[in-house]
Amino acid sequence: MSDKHAAEDPEEMGAIRDRWIGRRNRDPGKPEYRAEWYGEQCGFCRYWFPMVGKLGLDYGACANGKSEFDGAVRFEHDGCEVFEHSGRWSIPSDF
Repeated sequence: MSDKHAAEDPEEMGAIRDRWIGRRNRDPGKPEYRAEWYGEQCGFCRYWFPMVGKLGLDYGACANGKSEFDGAVRFEHDGCEVFEHSGRWSIPSDF
């Protein structure tokens, strides 16, 4: 076990990223991915709150009470059926 925080360990961060990416609801690499979903990604949703620091460039929390992902950390390029457009892509420095 390392004494370093997981964020300071590139190998650990890679494992975390792989695990989180594997939990995507919508995978653009799969044939069932619909073209309209490109404009309905979490980063555009009015209920998506980017995390702080480096993780916030790719991940944020869903705060949509109608979503099955409410309260969960999500990849910014994922999405769900109750998406609501915010009119812009959210980044950590916006907040």
